[in-house]
Parts: sequence; C-alpha cells; structure tokens
Amino acid sequence: MSNKITESDSHYNALEQMSTLDLLVNINREDKTVPDAIEKVLPQIGALADAVYAKLESGGRLFYIGAGTSGRLGIVDASECPPTFGIDQGVVIGIIAGGDAAIRKAVEFAEDDIHGAWRDLSEYAITVHDIVIGIAASGSTPYVVGGLKACRENGIATGSISCNPNAPIAEVSDFPVAVIVGPEFVTGSTRMKAGTAQKLVLNMITTSVMIKLGRVVGNKMVDMQLSNHKLINRGTQMIMNALNIDRIKAKSLLDQFGSVRNAIANYKA
Repeated sequence: MSNKITESDSHYNALEQMSTLDLLVNINREDKTVPDAIEKVLPQIGALADAVYAKLESGGRLFYIGAGTSGRLGIVDASECPPTFGIDQGVVIGIIAGGDAAIRKAVEFAEDDIHGAWRDLSEYAITVHDIVIGIAASGSTPYVVGGLKACRENGIATGSISCNPNAPIAEVSDFPVAVIVGPEFVTGSTRMKAGTAQKLVLNMITTSVMIKLGRVVGNKMVDMQLSNHKLINRGTQMIMNALNIDRIKAKSLLDQFGSVRNAIANYKA
C-alpha cells in the first residue's frame, strides 16, 4: 500500500501562525468528523464484536496487540474491563510492542519486530479459543501485521482496527475494521483523529460484549469493582433505587455481599 491517508497532508497549513482559539476551533472541527466515519463501518464493528462475544462466552480471552498510541489504547481498554464489569483479570489483555516500558516511553524499533507479537502472545499460552485484535492506525505496523499473520497460521481468530483502506492488516484479519478519518490536523499525528476513532471503537466492542455477557442490568454496572469511595457510593445508590430502601440498609447489603448484583439478589425484605 503506497498511499496512506493517515500520512497525507493536513487540510490546514501555517499552524504556527494560528491563534490558540483558531487552533482549537480547527482541531474540534476535525474531531467532529470521527463519529461519522465510524458510523459508516458499524456493520464491520458489529461482526467483530459478535466474534469477540462468541469467544468470551465460551471461556476464551480477548487480546489486543499494538505499538505506540495504538498499543496504549488497547492496554487502557483492557485495564478498564475488570473494574467496570467485574470480569476476572486476564480475560481482556492488552499487549504493546516493547513491553510495559513502552506504555510510558517509546521503545526504538519495537514496532518493526515482525515476530515480536507472536512471542508476546505465546507467553500467555494463547489458543484457538481466544481472539486477537490488532490495532494500528496505519494498518501496516510490522509488529501487528506479523502477529495477526502468525495467529491465522495457528488457527486463532483475528480482528483489526485501522484507519487506512486496503491496508496489510486487513489481509490477515478475519474481521477487519477500517475507520477512514482522513488526514490529521498535524500531518501524520495519528494520536489525534485516528487515536480517537480507535478509542471509540474499542469502547463500542467491549461495552456491547460485556452487556451481552450479562455484566450490565438495565443500564447499571452491577458487577463493578468497589475500589474507591465514589464507586461504593454509586453502588449504594443503585441498591437504594432498586430495592427502595434507605442508605444505611443499602450500604450494609453492599458490605455484606460485595457487589450490587449480589446485594440485590440476596435481599430479603
């Protein structure tokens, strides 16, 4: 693929001559186009989400692989699933080229290691019961493409999230998603629109999957981990509303049963 939309010239020039407000207005104008680009590929996102659900519902795991910003976004999404939905650690796993050190600081040439992702995945004893989603704005990152290719060769289901059409990543994905957001405000800075698109798609996939797995009741996070006072207060209020009881009784139930779901299920008037 010779022409990458993600690397093409910005629609704006002389950025350094713009006022702060002009910069913000123009960035915001570009950001507004991202949800529209996602809307065009909702069927593809749906197919990927259904594939993830099928694997997790039967006891498999979801892995994200990525480099740089894309890798960090996968790690963010994976790390938020246990506290939000109460799933076990290790059900959704984010892997970044260069290892955990790369979360905070770029690791030189890690993304160019075509065999690196498979080595990293192998440390988790990955099997055909799992699914791997490669995240790469360009759609051509060797670490990600190589990882998905190895997964396919080993019979493991694959998906991808990228921002270029007909990218190499799609050729090694059973469920490719390409969100075409166009040139970035700062040419090639895919931490901007492309990163926003990836984050939104990841939100959509794991949220829809967790809802289908029964981790949400009505519209409430009944399995959320009670890891701080804010969440304990939220859980207490949810129990009060669901059972029409006072705060003291609701908090007592939450303390006793450890989750909103269990507190409501075990309540005896």
